[in-house]
Amino acid sequence: MKTRHLYTLLVLLFVVGLACSPDDNAEPTAQELAFEILSGSWDLTQGGSIVVDGQDLSLNYPGFGLSFTNGGYGTTNAEDLFNASGTWTWADDEAQMITLDDGKQITIRSLNETEFVFSFSFSGSGGQANLVDGIAGSYVISVNK
Repeated sequence: MKTRHLYTLLVLLFVVGLACSPDDNAEPTAQELAFEILSGSWDLTQGGSIVVDGQDLSLNYPGFGLSFTNGGYGTTNAEDLFNASGTWTWADDEAQMITLDDGKQITIRSLNETEFVFSFSFSGSGGQANLVDGIAGSYVISVNK
């Protein structure tokens, strides 16, 4: 009788253990899939551009590049557009928006293994946002790996 109870208890513990174990077959989230592509270095070579209110201003940013790590980013020759480095988070579950540590909201227009197109608005009063060091407007940036 004790053996039967012990056997039942072991079976019950095994079933509970299976129910509590992580699902190794879980589908990756949209954020995980997007980060696999986003991580790494991007630049203007191979047809990239920086367009402000429909005007191509790429020549104002020679050598522009950016890179993403899990939760961090870095830029080169970004002038006033981005900090030299900082942190970022996903702003939505669908991985269509990124929030930078300076509060800038980046909208992902397209993202694949070789091209990343995103947009944001640069505006405000005084200083950089008032054209002292930058150009206010709606930006669309296309970079390549």
